[in-house]
Amino acid sequence: MTRAASFTIGKVTGVHGLDGKLKVWSFAESAETFCSGKTVLLKTEDNPGRTYKIVRASAHKKGVLLLLEGVGTRQAAQDLVGSDIIMERDQLPEPEEDTWYWQDLIGLDVIDRQRGCIGRITNIFPTGANDVLVVTGDKGETLVPMHRNFVESVDLEKNTMKTDLPEDY
Repeated sequence: MTRAASFTIGKVTGVHGLDGKLKVWSFAESAETFCSGKTVLLKTEDNPGRTYKIVRASAHKKGVLLLLEGVGTRQAAQDLVGSDIIMERDQLPEPEEDTWYWQDLIGLDVIDRQRGCIGRITNIFPTGANDVLVVTGDKGETLVPMHRNFVESVDLEKNTMKTDLPEDY
Protein backbone atom coordinates (compact mmCIF):
# COMPACT_ATOMS: atom_id res chain seq x y z
CA MET A 1 0.00 0.00 0.00
CA THR A 2 1.34 3.43 -0.81
CA ARG A 3 1.02 6.06 1.84
CA ALA A 4 -1.30 8.96 1.09
CA ALA A 5 0.37 11.93 -0.60
CA SER A 6 -2.07 14.41 0.93
CA PHE A 7 -4.33 14.60 3.95
CA THR A 8 -7.61 16.23 4.79
CA ILE A 9 -6.60 18.23 7.86
CA GLY A 10 -9.82 20.14 8.49
CA LYS A 11 -13.14 21.48 7.29
CA VAL A 12 -14.32 25.09 6.99
CA THR A 13 -17.39 25.40 9.23
CA GLY A 14 -18.02 29.15 9.23
CA VAL A 15 -16.61 32.66 9.08
CA HIS A 16 -15.35 34.99 11.79
CA GLY A 17 -15.43 38.76 11.53
CA LEU A 18 -15.34 40.87 8.39
CA ASP A 19 -11.76 40.35 7.17
CA GLY A 20 -12.07 36.85 5.68
CA LYS A 21 -11.17 34.65 8.65
CA LEU A 22 -12.41 31.08 8.42
CA LYS A 23 -13.63 28.95 11.31
CA VAL A 24 -12.09 25.52 10.89
CA TRP A 25 -12.89 22.19 12.50
CA SER A 26 -9.36 20.80 12.69
CA PHE A 27 -8.55 17.12 12.26
CA ALA A 28 -4.95 17.87 13.32
CA GLU A 29 -3.84 17.56 16.93
CA SER A 30 -2.49 21.10 17.00
CA ALA A 31 -3.23 24.49 15.44
CA GLU A 32 0.51 24.56 14.63
CA THR A 33 -0.24 22.27 11.66
CA PHE A 34 -1.79 25.36 10.04
CA CYS A 35 1.32 27.55 10.39
CA SER A 36 1.82 30.54 8.11
CA GLY A 37 3.50 30.00 4.78
CA LYS A 38 2.13 26.49 4.24
CA THR A 39 -0.08 25.80 1.25
CA VAL A 40 -3.51 24.18 1.44
CA LEU A 41 -6.11 23.10 -1.09
CA LEU A 42 -9.73 23.96 -0.30
CA LYS A 43 -12.26 21.87 -2.20
CA THR A 44 -15.77 20.48 -2.05
CA GLU A 45 -17.43 17.50 -3.72
CA ASP A 46 -18.78 19.85 -6.41
CA ASN A 47 -15.64 21.95 -6.87
CA PRO A 48 -12.08 20.68 -7.51
CA GLY A 49 -10.86 23.59 -5.42
CA ARG A 50 -8.15 26.16 -5.27
CA THR A 51 -4.77 26.39 -3.54
CA TYR A 52 -4.18 29.06 -0.89
CA LYS A 53 -1.22 30.14 1.22
CA ILE A 54 -1.83 30.36 4.97
CA VAL A 55 -1.29 33.89 6.28
CA ARG A 56 -2.17 33.26 9.92
CA ALA A 57 -3.79 30.62 12.10
CA SER A 58 -4.74 30.57 15.75
CA ALA A 59 -6.53 28.24 18.12
CA HIS A 60 -10.15 29.27 18.65
CA LYS A 61 -12.53 27.46 21.00
CA LYS A 62 -12.53 23.83 19.73
CA GLY A 63 -11.04 24.66 16.34
CA VAL A 64 -8.83 27.06 14.42
CA LEU A 65 -9.25 30.52 12.94
CA LEU A 66 -7.54 30.62 9.57
CA LEU A 67 -6.65 33.58 7.36
CA LEU A 68 -5.69 32.73 3.78
CA GLU A 69 -3.94 34.83 1.17
CA GLY A 70 -6.54 36.15 -1.29
CA VAL A 71 -9.49 35.74 1.10
CA GLY A 72 -9.94 39.24 2.51
CA THR A 73 -13.69 39.70 2.90
CA ARG A 74 -16.49 38.02 4.79
CA GLN A 75 -18.20 37.11 1.49
CA ALA A 76 -15.02 35.51 0.08
CA ALA A 77 -14.74 33.49 3.29
CA GLN A 78 -18.45 32.58 3.20
CA ASP A 79 -17.96 31.09 -0.28
CA LEU A 80 -15.48 28.59 1.25
CA VAL A 81 -17.75 27.29 4.03
CA GLY A 82 -18.11 23.52 3.70
CA SER A 83 -14.74 23.08 1.99
CA ASP A 84 -12.33 20.35 3.01
CA ILE A 85 -8.80 21.59 3.77
CA ILE A 86 -6.12 19.38 2.25
CA MET A 87 -2.37 19.55 2.85
CA GLU A 88 0.46 17.67 1.14
CA ARG A 89 2.27 15.10 3.28
CA ASP A 90 5.64 16.80 2.75
CA GLN A 91 4.34 19.87 4.64
CA LEU A 92 3.42 17.78 7.67
CA PRO A 93 5.81 16.43 10.31
CA GLU A 94 6.50 12.71 10.34
CA PRO A 95 4.46 11.06 13.07
CA GLU A 96 6.26 10.10 16.26
CA GLU A 97 7.09 6.47 16.96
CA ASP A 98 3.97 4.32 17.45
CA THR A 99 1.69 7.01 16.04
CA TRP A 100 0.19 7.17 12.56
CA TYR A 101 -1.86 9.45 10.42
CA TRP A 102 -5.45 8.21 10.25
CA GLN A 103 -5.40 8.15 6.46
CA ASP A 104 -2.47 5.72 6.56
CA LEU A 105 -4.50 3.32 8.72
CA ILE A 106 -7.67 3.31 6.62
CA GLY A 107 -7.67 0.16 4.49
CA LEU A 108 -5.33 -1.90 6.66
CA ASP A 109 -6.28 -5.55 7.17
CA VAL A 110 -6.81 -6.30 10.85
CA ILE A 111 -5.59 -9.68 12.08
CA ASP A 112 -6.57 -10.66 15.60
CA ARG A 113 -4.52 -13.10 17.65
CA GLN A 114 -7.60 -15.28 18.46
CA ARG A 115 -9.94 -14.72 15.49
CA GLY A 116 -7.61 -14.28 12.53
CA CYS A 117 -8.57 -11.68 9.92
CA ILE A 118 -11.55 -9.70 11.26
CA GLY A 119 -11.74 -7.21 8.40
CA ARG A 120 -10.40 -3.95 7.13
CA ILE A 121 -10.25 -0.53 8.81
CA THR A 122 -12.97 1.55 7.14
CA ASN A 123 -13.24 4.49 9.51
CA ILE A 124 -11.72 6.03 12.63
CA PHE A 125 -13.32 8.35 15.14
CA PRO A 126 -12.02 10.14 18.22
CA THR A 127 -13.32 9.65 21.75
CA GLY A 128 -12.27 11.30 24.96
CA ALA A 129 -9.87 8.52 25.87
CA ASN A 130 -8.48 7.28 22.53
CA ASP A 131 -9.36 6.89 18.87
CA VAL A 132 -11.60 3.99 17.84
CA LEU A 133 -11.06 1.98 14.67
CA VAL A 134 -14.09 0.75 12.74
CA VAL A 135 -13.15 -2.63 11.27
CA THR A 136 -15.57 -4.00 8.68
CA GLY A 137 -15.49 -7.68 7.79
CA ASP A 138 -17.63 -10.71 6.96
CA LYS A 139 -19.20 -10.68 10.43
CA GLY A 140 -20.06 -6.96 10.39
CA GLU A 141 -18.35 -4.12 12.21
CA THR A 142 -15.93 -4.44 15.10
CA LEU A 143 -14.92 -1.36 17.09
CA VAL A 144 -11.30 -1.54 18.21
CA PRO A 145 -9.86 1.01 20.64
CA MET A 146 -6.54 2.36 19.35
CA HIS A 147 -4.76 1.45 22.56
CA ARG A 148 -1.66 -0.63 23.25
CA ASN A 149 -3.80 -3.11 25.25
CA PHE A 150 -5.60 -4.05 22.02
CA VAL A 151 -3.32 -3.08 19.12
CA GLU A 152 -0.12 -5.13 19.05
CA SER A 153 1.49 -3.79 15.89
CA VAL A 154 1.00 -1.80 12.71
CA ASP A 155 2.88 -2.66 9.54
CA LEU A 156 2.21 -0.12 6.80
CA GLU A 157 4.47 -1.99 4.38
CA LYS A 158 2.46 -5.20 4.74
CA ASN A 159 -0.86 -3.32 5.00
CA THR A 160 -1.70 -5.03 8.31
CA MET A 161 -2.53 -4.32 11.91
CA LYS A 162 -2.33 -7.05 14.54
CA THR A 163 -4.70 -6.97 17.50
CA ASP A 164 -5.30 -8.97 20.65
CA LEU A 165 -8.96 -8.49 21.54
CA PRO A 166 -10.54 -10.09 24.62
CA GLU A 167 -12.35 -13.42 24.02
CA ASP A 168 -15.79 -11.97 24.80
CA TYR A 169 -15.25 -8.88 22.64
